[in-house]
Amino acid sequence: MKSSPKTNRSLSGLLCVAFGHDYIVTRKVTNHINEYKCSHCGREVAENDTGHLEVLTQNLKHTHSILATFFQKKNQKISTTLLRTRDVA
Repeated sequence: MKSSPKTNRSLSGLLCVAFGHDYIVTRKVTNHINEYKCSHCGREVAENDTGHLEVLTQNLKHTHSILATFFQKKNQKISTTLLRTRDVA
């Protein structure tokens, strides 16, 4: 008798209920904001502005995508500026 994916999910969910989630970082949005996913049940969460974990919604994913793009451009601009100041000095 083969177990269905739903059965495996619910058993994994029971592990999380009994022992807690085992979150791994799936995406580093900025230096201070990360997205996490439970390796057992697949629950996705992210840090909010106070550092607590909250459920990762589509709206929050979209916001993080925009924030990550802005953060990458900012860091790229800073790196370019630092390289220019080294060349001048």
